[in-house]
Amino acid sequence: MTHKITQAITGYDVVKDDEPKVEEVALQSEEKSNIIQMHESLKRPEMLLGSTYKIKTPLSEHSLYITINDLILNPDTDHEQRRPFEVFINSKNMDHFQWIVALTRIMSAVFRKGGDITFLVEELRSVFDPSGGYFKKGGKFMPSLVAEIGDVVESHLKMIGMIKTEEISEHQQKIMDEKRAQFEAEKQVKSPEHETTSEFPAGSQLCTKCNVTASIQMDGCMTCLNCGDSKCG
Repeated sequence: MTHKITQAITGYDVVKDDEPKVEEVALQSEEKSNIIQMHESLKRPEMLLGSTYKIKTPLSEHSLYITINDLILNPDTDHEQRRPFEVFINSKNMDHFQWIVALTRIMSAVFRKGGDITFLVEELRSVFDPSGGYFKKGGKFMPSLVAEIGDVVESHLKMIGMIKTEEISEHQQKIMDEKRAQFEAEKQVKSPEHETTSEFPAGSQLCTKCNVTASIQMDGCMTCLNCGDSKCG
């Protein structure tokens, strides 16, 4: 189609085929502005999705129940996201009531602040009890009750996709399985009547990376059968 120019040309601009049109740019900008992000002024809906986790420690005869409620942002869109909104901790044991309430309020405030909240996991897990920690079922060492709360938060963030699980490669898993089989065979020869109730071989040491009693020494090298950490690289 031909257009006749009746006025003087005062300027021009070359538009390439691969460049987005003005209408498309405006549409994308409007779509991005409609995306709801987590922030402090976001109102709490009448109903939230929640997950409750049970903690049983040797420090108390009563269990702790940790409930983390999540908010669904941008539902039914390409930007749908599940974010933790609040946390509650309940127990029959009232000895630690004050600091537990304070901790849950601070954690909930951090959740509603938005942004990267995964730092909470390391902060909680780095708290050590001066009276000593304890071992969970399966051989994992917990330096304190607060650290186990951090472990629960990590599990929840992995479940909703905020923390990606580091997968062990097939090659590394094969080496770990071979070392485990060799280690158990040598132990069986030395003490054939020995039976182990642990998930990992008897005589395993505490791994400094994952805090699980799963580190064995094979060929002069300490290797963890749980996370694959090895002093030999």
